[in-house]
Amino acid sequence: MSADARAPVVVGVDGSPEATRALRQAVRAAVWRRLPLRVVHAFIWPLFNVPLDQPKFGPPESGLRNQAERLARDAAEQARAEAPGIEVTAVVVDGAPAPVLAGEAETATMVVIGNRGLGGFSGLLLGSVALQVTPHAASPVLVVRGEPDQGGPVVVGMDGSPHSAIAVGLAFEEAHLRRTTLRAIHAGGELGRSAARLLTDSLTQWADRYPEVPVEQLQSTDQPAAALVHAARDAQLVVVGARGRGGFTGLLLGSVSQAVLYHAPCPVAIVRDAVGSPPDR
Repeated sequence: MSADARAPVVVGVDGSPEATRALRQAVRAAVWRRLPLRVVHAFIWPLFNVPLDQPKFGPPESGLRNQAERLARDAAEQARAEAPGIEVTAVVVDGAPAPVLAGEAETATMVVIGNRGLGGFSGLLLGSVALQVTPHAASPVLVVRGEPDQGGPVVVGMDGSPHSAIAVGLAFEEAHLRRTTLRAIHAGGELGRSAARLLTDSLTQWADRYPEVPVEQLQSTDQPAAALVHAARDAQLVVVGARGRGGFTGLLLGSVSQAVLYHAPCPVAIVRDAVGSPPDR
C-alpha cells in the first residue's frame, strides 16, 4: 500500500456491467476515505486492424484508442455524478490488465476490479487476471461480485498468522466505514496456544482502535472455504489475507481462495500488506 495519505482508490473499467458495479463500489470507497478516484482502462493494440468504428482521419487503430479514452471518460463522468465532491481522473494505460493493475497498486490505497468483464478486463475473476493481480498488488484488491447486503456484516477469515492479523485490520476499517458488525471466523481445526493468542491480540488491538465496531467471533469445524462462504451469506464484504497457515494456508493461490472468489455472494477483499492508521473522524 502506498505511504501517501492521499493515494487514490483505483478502479479498472472496461464498459461491462461488472465493471460498472466495481465503479460504484470504488466511488463509495473513495467517498468514505475522502480520497481521489482514479479510473483506469487497460488498452492493448489489436493483432488485426479491425476498428470498432471508422475514423475519418488517421490510421484504423486510432478509432480503438479513441473509444478506449471515451470509455474511461464516461466512467469518470458517472463517478462524478454519483459523488460530486470527490476528485476523479481517468486514464488509458497501454498494457495487459494484470500488469497495469499491479502497477497501479503501487501508488494506490485500494484497487477495485469487477468479477468479469469485456475487452481489456475479460475473465477478470474466473480467468487468470485476478490471480495474477492479487498475489503481487501492493495495496488491497477488492473483487466486486454479487449484490452485497448493504446492512450485512464484514466477514474476515482468521488463522492466527501475521497475514490474517493484517486482514483483520482492513476488516475493522471497512466495518467502521460501513457502520456495521465485524464477523471474525476461524475454521478447519484447533488453534495452537501461540496462534490463539495472536488471533485474540489482533482482534483486541483493532477493537481498541475501533471501539464502536461490534465484533462477532465464530469458530467452525467446517473446511475454511465452506465456513467463509457460509459466514458471508448475509455479508456485504469478505476480507482475507494473502497468505496464512493452518486452515487458511494458500488462501490466495490455492483451492480455498478460488472457492471463496467463485462462491462468495458478495465482494471479496484481499490484503497482503499492513493497512494504515484509521482515518480522521
